[in-house]
Amino acid sequence: MYSTSIKNWPELERPREKLIKKGPEYLSDCELLAIILRTGIGSSKEKFSALDLAKKILAEYGSLKNLLNLSLSEFLKINGIGRAKTAQVMAALELGKRAISERNGNNTSFRCSEEVANYYIPLLKDLKKEQFRILLLDIKNKIIKEVLISQGSLTSSIVHPREVIKPVIKESAASVIFIHNHPSGDPEPSTDDIEITDRLCKSCNILGISVLDHIIVAEGGYFSFKQKQLI
Repeated sequence: MYSTSIKNWPELERPREKLIKKGPEYLSDCELLAIILRTGIGSSKEKFSALDLAKKILAEYGSLKNLLNLSLSEFLKINGIGRAKTAQVMAALELGKRAISERNGNNTSFRCSEEVANYYIPLLKDLKKEQFRILLLDIKNKIIKEVLISQGSLTSSIVHPREVIKPVIKESAASVIFIHNHPSGDPEPSTDDIEITDRLCKSCNILGISVLDHIIVAEGGYFSFKQKQLI
């Protein structure tokens, strides 16, 4: 297969020039990805433009959504994607996720469980493994720090009170919010989720640390232990 270089295309058909003239909303996923990739691949016998490469990647993985959580090693297995292109694509995807989160929430403080969920759903809902995170807050409910406590299998995350309490004490947090994701897409808590929450709440209460909520996020929405009066 031989593909003419994009720079030899009519100006208004080139993805970058098309974006500048019309705006990003007029470009297809392939065209936007081609701009990030910048260059194609090939030898003297077979060449792929950046757009051809973008089409190949999306055809292989089905959609942009499926690219979100590919690891560095998984990207590098794609023919034509070296370390530089992988870094460019992963950075662009991460910026997109963070932009959505900032639009949906506030990374300085949260006023309610819904705001926390709206912030973390785009960041966590597509992860292949469960992650358990805690938000450490001061006496005015301002966020001091976010800490990743554990990353488990597709079905469970092992969370020990010791690992939760350690950063709470270190940062002198007044209260905490627990957050984790369900890769299954269903935010309803499992028996393990309920037992872990109960154990962590008891451990925090002994130290006078207030647990404001435990929020489970997933493709299908979120579950708040506080809203359901389970905390």
